Amino acid sequence: MNEHLRTALSLAAAGVPPLPLRAGKVPFGNCRTCAKNACGGRPNMKTPGPCHCPRVCHAWAAATTNPDVINSPAWATAWRQAAAVAYHPGGAGVTVVDLDNAEALAWARDTLPTTRTVRTTRGEHWLYQGVMRSANGVRPGVDIKSLVGYARWLGWGNGSMAALPGTVRALALTDPPPARRTPQPLSAPLGGQGGQCRHRSPVLLDRGIAMAEQHITGAREAVHATVYRTFLAVLSTHGRCGCLTHTHVARLFTAAQAKGETPRHCTDAWTNALTTLGL
Repeated sequence: MNEHLRTALSLAAAGVPPLPLRAGKVPFGNCRTCAKNACGGRPNMKTPGPCHCPRVCHAWAAATTNPDVINSPAWATAWRQAAAVAYHPGGAGVTVVDLDNAEALAWARDTLPTTRTVRTTRGEHWLYQGVMRSANGVRPGVDIKSLVGYARWLGWGNGSMAALPGTVRALALTDPPPARRTPQPLSAPLGGQGGQCRHRSPVLLDRGIAMAEQHITGAREAVHATVYRTFLAVLSTHGRCGCLTHTHVARLFTAAQAKGETPRHCTDAWTNALTTLGL
């Protein structure tokens, strides 16, 4: 039994579904029957299919915690040729934020909640409890690996795993979801019960709003998503304490409209952020 197979069986015993990677750190190709998805795909794929191929076909969809499958003759050749081990994060109930460079790491440390981290060749994997759709290039040097994806296994990492935050979920959005409430005018609910912010001074609140304005103004692409993410971030911090005023919202809406957003879209994005956070 080689080292990669031992690692895979250990992962499976811990509830983490592994799969072998070939040279180049990519999954093994499909067999002739499954080539170009001619088999229709596996039942657990995004578009469910009837395939029950015993081999390691269909990349992440082949990952399993069944030791009999992992140690089967159908997988034996792959393990003999394996260059590394990967796993399906979504199958383990986690999301991996893959940070590939120093700039991405600096952004994560400033923006995301502390969680379990795993060192990689170029940066770190930040692991969160919870699943979402996978997406590459959500920010420069940042990929998300969860459902319908795989991540290279590099160890258990360090630190306690935090719950998957809304900030990470928002990164995978190419546009805000359709509004689930009737669009509101600028007097849309602000959340909270009013009163002084209990965790930031008025000066820091004003500075935070200014930073949010700058973030929207500096967007060079995906303006819709940037506006929604910024609204979500502001409400995540101040949506429950009641310190936001309509003046603050107007500043954000003005910045968004200067980038070409319509008042209707601004209202929809704000309302969707409130709904996402349950405010």
